[in-house]
Amino acid sequence: MHARLQGKFLGIAILTWATAAPALAQSEPAALQRAFERIDAYVAQSMQERRTPGLALALTSREKLLRVSTYGFADAKARLPVTPETLFEIGSISKSFTAIALLQLREAGKFDPLAPVTKYLPWFQIQSQFEPITSHHLLSHTAGIPRDRDDIPASMMMPAALRERSTGYAPGKKFSYSNIGYQTLSYLLEELSGTPYRDVIHKNIFEPVGMKSSEPIIRHATRTRLAVGYEMLYDDRPAHRSHPLVEATWLEHDVGDGSIAATPADLAAYLRMLLNHGAAGDKQVISEESFQLLIQPAIKSGEKEFYGYGMGTSEEDGHKIISHGGGMVGYSSMLRGDLDAGLGVIVFVNGPGSPGGVAEFALKCIRAAMENKELPALPPPSDSKKIPNAAEYAGIYPGAYGKRLVLTAEGESLWLTWAGAKIQLERRGKDQFFVPHPDFELFLLRFEREKPATGEKEGKVSYAIHGGEWFANHLYSGGRNFEFPRAWLAFAGHYRSHSPWLSNFRIVNVRGKLWLMLPGGGQQALIPTPDGSFQVGEEETAERISFETVVNGKALRAVLSGWEFYRSAAP
Repeated sequence: MHARLQGKFLGIAILTWATAAPALAQSEPAALQRAFERIDAYVAQSMQERRTPGLALALTSREKLLRVSTYGFADAKARLPVTPETLFEIGSISKSFTAIALLQLREAGKFDPLAPVTKYLPWFQIQSQFEPITSHHLLSHTAGIPRDRDDIPASMMMPAALRERSTGYAPGKKFSYSNIGYQTLSYLLEELSGTPYRDVIHKNIFEPVGMKSSEPIIRHATRTRLAVGYEMLYDDRPAHRSHPLVEATWLEHDVGDGSIAATPADLAAYLRMLLNHGAAGDKQVISEESFQLLIQPAIKSGEKEFYGYGMGTSEEDGHKIISHGGGMVGYSSMLRGDLDAGLGVIVFVNGPGSPGGVAEFALKCIRAAMENKELPALPPPSDSKKIPNAAEYAGIYPGAYGKRLVLTAEGESLWLTWAGAKIQLERRGKDQFFVPHPDFELFLLRFEREKPATGEKEGKVSYAIHGGEWFANHLYSGGRNFEFPRAWLAFAGHYRSHSPWLSNFRIVNVRGKLWLMLPGGGQQALIPTPDGSFQVGEEETAERISFETVVNGKALRAVLSGWEFYRSAAP
């Protein structure tokens, strides 16, 4: 083990710890060392760009641990570095542990994933006009149930409260991620095994895999070994590099959607078991049949991704990739493995960061080293101010009450003239920008396009939206007066809960349509339903929002899939 300076974070030197296992063959050390150096450089760049406090990374082959490296601080205030023994919350990677424990019961003849959940949990209920929900549906996120109920502390009440909700579509029809589904499965696991969830995971997975330093549930006693989690100071607006980092809210968690805390080497041992199709040394944690159920392409979950039982799969350069990310309050993580090459990567961060990007780059590096191929080039530092198509947005956009946006393009930069200031915009996705000015800090500036003309790939930019305001340029050809029910005027506003998972959102009325605006910059259209509530999003979903207790023309409470939020005086 050795330590060295890796770069700077917030003006403070980053200390890096690295432990490298012997290479698999005598011809590989030099190639692997170059790969390690390339990965270290990428990690330093990523941490600097995203202001990541600390990061832990483990590289493994099918046969053995290749390297553990840690960067930055587990506790930035106390200047305590991340070390290989530091615990991180792994979030939803825990779901695959829950799935494996249930597949073990299937092998013992005690569990049938195709049987209705009520066969094992008679109390499980949800209002539905469709066929019964099975464990297969919960395992594959295809049950059509809401995603979260994080106003309730981790407890059986989370899945029990589903009896107050309705399904959004027939089970099995589509993928829709649901933490409640895996919370239900952890109680099902306890019911069938007659043992607490933590004990099942420890005995049936941790022990045979060799995870000696990890914890199956997150409790107060775990906190002394955990890296401190960090978040941006502001919880109600898109994040920016200028925002300070603060310690995230501390939470206990003991249910099977995200309860595990692990060291990088321990989770690499778990990944090694997966690379060996369920085998950990001379112990078979799950059978080959169960492993294939774990990674089956049960449902399409993205453009090129599929989801099985607690594990995602995809194809990359002809190789089968397994992966799953995790997010907790103040932490995020990624597990990524190449089943064909027999190589894998674990990445943890304790604050803002890109564990997925680091894992993808690191896996490409070690695969190239093992195959004696050229290493992938270090990508240039990202520059959100560089906008190659800046000219597409340039123009004058009049709005209401005499307001107008004046946008100019200067090469590959986009500028807004506003209130006597000239402000450079920063890209945040397709047609979306962060505007570093107090008048624009709560929402991203989003541009919309006209329908493309014949031969055009996409239409020309014709109007912009910021929160509940919109501004049209000379190309805009649509209507300017929009009808909507007068009752909707009461719904716009800022709503808060005490939960750190989703502490607040805003509702805006723009162009005759209500939108739910998430703090990070995302937005969902609200679609009216016959009962007076709204479907959240234009696609089929179980998520619903309603507005209640109207006083002086303002709704004081919004209920999002059973989760209560209250109107805030803050804008």
